Amino acid sequence: MAPPDADLHPVATGSARITVDKHSGSEPLKLYAGWFCPFVQRVWIVLEEKKIPYQYIEVNPYHKPESLLKLNPRGLVPTLEYDGKPLYESTVICEFLEDAYPDHGLKLLPSDPYAKAKLRIWTDFVTSRIIPSFHRFLQFQPDHSSSTIDNVRSDFLDKLKQFTEAMSKEGPFFMGKEPSLIDFVMAPWAVRLWIFDYYKGGLGIPDESKGAENEKPWARWREWLAAIDDRKSITKTTSEREHYLPIYQR
Repeated sequence: MAPPDADLHPVATGSARITVDKHSGSEPLKLYAGWFCPFVQRVWIVLEEKKIPYQYIEVNPYHKPESLLKLNPRGLVPTLEYDGKPLYESTVICEFLEDAYPDHGLKLLPSDPYAKAKLRIWTDFVTSRIIPSFHRFLQFQPDHSSSTIDNVRSDFLDKLKQFTEAMSKEGPFFMGKEPSLIDFVMAPWAVRLWIFDYYKGGLGIPDESKGAENEKPWARWREWLAAIDDRKSITKTTSEREHYLPIYQR
């Protein structure tokens, strides 16, 4: 993730700070991270879910440590150091952790080949469709676009609805009763949706029982989001809201 503005709060806060402190000691597996970065949070959630010992290393985006630059010359986070070797790209790292630590914690990928392929399709949908639409909505400026705020909001909500309609009917998670990788791939953006209430006049998802012909998918979305909001691995890797605001105020 590219560095945010220079007034970025330097460290994680709240529950995330407690998690950082618990993982400040040296470990062979090291996560070079930025508390503010949703791509980092994907990996961080997986490490917590699988209960893998790791060292958390906070990276100042304006003063990157030499140890990180030796692993990843671009100095981007997340970067994982495993056995002295680098890995980057959040979804790649998450799948690697599942493969490298199969007996740790939660199983994130189904064993059935078709179910695994379907999960990867929707993982790609999150990265290639939902996240770009999230940022188009968030960064919309009427003076610099031929579109309207209602159009970019509608496009984003349509992406969320498509994602929701692909979920298992049996919830609360995407694939059923238990969470899997797709839930954690999407979670960091889901827990940041409140940002739209501050900067774009609201997200626009209908209130309960007010979705008309779309009530069914939005009811399923609310069920999924409630489960994500309550998941300990997510609350333990999320900082206090006030420190996210300057990052998205553009």
